[in-house]
Amino acid sequence: MPALVAGIHVFATINLKKDVDGRDIGERKRRRPSDGYAGHDGGGRILKAIVFALVVVASVSQAAAQSLPGGFLYLRDIDPTIIQDIRYAGANNFMGRPLAGYGAGECVVKREVGLALKAIQQDLARQKLSLKMFDCYRPARASHDMVLWAQNGRETPAERRYNPAFSKQELFRLGYIAERSGHSTGAALDLTLVDLAADNSARLDPARAYADCTAPAEARAPEGSVDMGTGYDCSDAKAHTSASQITPAQRKWRNLLVAAMMKQGFVNYSKEWWHFSLPGAGGQAYDFPIPRHN
Repeated sequence: MPALVAGIHVFATINLKKDVDGRDIGERKRRRPSDGYAGHDGGGRILKAIVFALVVVASVSQAAAQSLPGGFLYLRDIDPTIIQDIRYAGANNFMGRPLAGYGAGECVVKREVGLALKAIQQDLARQKLSLKMFDCYRPARASHDMVLWAQNGRETPAERRYNPAFSKQELFRLGYIAERSGHSTGAALDLTLVDLAADNSARLDPARAYADCTAPAEARAPEGSVDMGTGYDCSDAKAHTSASQITPAQRKWRNLLVAAMMKQGFVNYSKEWWHFSLPGAGGQAYDFPIPRHN
C-alpha cells in the first residue's frame, strides 16, 4: 500500500513538469502561442490527465486493500443480505474479549463457500428467514489464543455461562474447542437462523448477569435469532445437534438449519448445532489477520 500511495505523488509530480506530449512546461513557455501551446487548453488537458491517473491508481489501491490471500473473499461482497455477528471480534464471547487476529468483525470465506451460502440465503428468503454468521475464517493465532485462555487458571462467572457443567480446562479434551481448527482452512462456519418477521431488537447488556447458555431463551443472553435450545458456543450436551433435552419447536429450527446447509453440501458437527463445514473447501491453515472491509 505505501508503494501505491507514493506512486500517486510521483505520477503527479512528473506530469506537472511535462505537457501532454512530454515536453517540459518551461520549454512550452519559451515558445510563441502560435506554436500550439496555448496555456488554457494545454493546462486543461494536463489537469484531466492527472485526475484520470489519480482515479486509476486510487482504484488499484482500493482493490489491493480489499485483496485477501488464499482465494478468500468478504462474504458481504458475495451476499450483503446475510446477517453478520462475528463474536470473536468483540467482547460478547466465552473469552469476554476480542481474539487475536480479529482486526474487524467481518465474515471472510473461500469463494466456493460464499457462493454456497448465497444459494442457501436465497432459499431461506422465501421463508422470510436469514442466515446469521457468528464465525467464518479464523486466524490460527486465535485458536492458540483459546489454548492460552483455557490454561490460565482463572474462570469468571461470565465465562462459566458458556460451560456450566465442567471446567474450561476440559473443553479441548471433550472436543468443544480444537487447537487446530477447520475455521483456519476456510472450510468451517458457525451460524444460525434469524426469523425476519420476529422482533430481533434485544441487545446484550454487559452489566446484566444472564443465566447460563442452557437456560430458556428469555433468561440467557439475547442473540437476535431463533431459539435453538442453547446459546451460541454453549459447551454442553444440550448443544449437541441431536440432543433430546430440547423442545419440539427448537428441534424444528435445528432440523431446518441442518437441511438448508446439507442441500449445498455442508456437514454439521454433532456436538455443535451451529458448526458446519464444506468438504473439499479447506486445505492448509492460514493465519492472516482479518482486515477491515473498505
